Amino acid sequence: MKTFDFSGKNVLIRVDFNVPQDDQLNITDNTRIKGALSTILSVLNSGGTAVLMSHLGRPNGEISVKHSLKSLVGEIGSLTGATVHFADDCIGDAAKDVIEAAGPGEIVLLENLRFYKEETDGDREFAGALAELGDIYLNDAFGTAHRAHASTAIIAEYFDDDCKGFGALMDAEVKSISKALGSDRATTVAIIGGAKVSSKIGVISNMLENVGTVVIGGGMGFTFVKALGGQIGTSLVEDDKLELARALILKAKDNGCNLLLPVDTLITKYFADTPAERNCPIGEIPDGYMGLDNGPESVEAVKKVLQNATTIIWNGPMGVFEFENYASGTKTVAEAIAKSTANGAFSLIGGGDSVAAINKFGFADKVSYISTGGGAMLEFLEGKELPGVAALS
Repeated sequence: MKTFDFSGKNVLIRVDFNVPQDDQLNITDNTRIKGALSTILSVLNSGGTAVLMSHLGRPNGEISVKHSLKSLVGEIGSLTGATVHFADDCIGDAAKDVIEAAGPGEIVLLENLRFYKEETDGDREFAGALAELGDIYLNDAFGTAHRAHASTAIIAEYFDDDCKGFGALMDAEVKSISKALGSDRATTVAIIGGAKVSSKIGVISNMLENVGTVVIGGGMGFTFVKALGGQIGTSLVEDDKLELARALILKAKDNGCNLLLPVDTLITKYFADTPAERNCPIGEIPDGYMGLDNGPESVEAVKKVLQNATTIIWNGPMGVFEFENYASGTKTVAEAIAKSTANGAFSLIGGGDSVAAINKFGFADKVSYISTGGGAMLEFLEGKELPGVAALS
């Protein structure tokens, strides 16, 4: 986008304003809107009109007040300091008339794209109708880049190469993840946590081939431990993924990757924020007990591998960090990542829980990059081609 002259142009920007709201439609977290500010303000300050298109929720092709982007107008205006016009449709004359009435340095917010099922269907006619609204197309919605939707991939076909490109956020996402994946293998550490192996199979498999150390944490660790014959009590486990876990362990050996599994855990009888009964070897959990956080030995092992890391990829917590009694494992890892970053490592944080954790513990400004796209980042880390990226590459 740095190569474009936005002056006097209608700049169609695909943003990801799928923000959380309360029952009164008040925005409870404006992070995604803030993420697009750099692109929007670049257009406005250059004398262009920013035409914003986004989805909100999953209306499945049905019009509803709950999913209308009209509730976002005030927040967008407050954050940008610009006049925001709202179009009660995202295509056709209703949208064109509002855009025509807007002046340079002003914003037009189109109605929810997903009020049309053609958006998620990747319909070409719908993409063409969207394309008629702009002179230049920018995709700044990394969070939806893994979807071949009309506004994220198909629309690019309707713009010449010199009139389409990445927005600032999209550009930063692609460059940061590409940098992490292209770093020196031996000194790259990937920390993969969370509840289930099944949701991270592709990421773990790809990381085993491309990084020196893969750290497994969180609930998924128990599936690996049980696969190796350990006793895990009532801890979270995917019994149908035991064979897969064993295959991943063998793959790590075949690829010369250090697969670091947890060795101890804090155990309790109930899934509640009550003090742990004790620390326990992770393969010797008594019947009736469950592990809810990495123990001190596991945490120290992670800290040790991070000391010499030049690149760190973190996706998923080490335990139930939402409970204060079981937050230590995740907090200590976040702190270690921040320390390594201060010593020169490049750290990439992604995935809703990891981002929530890094923010909760106050280390958001102490890491290199925090990705805004959970599913998109996972697929990028798996080595998959993202339609929204490929359309502009």
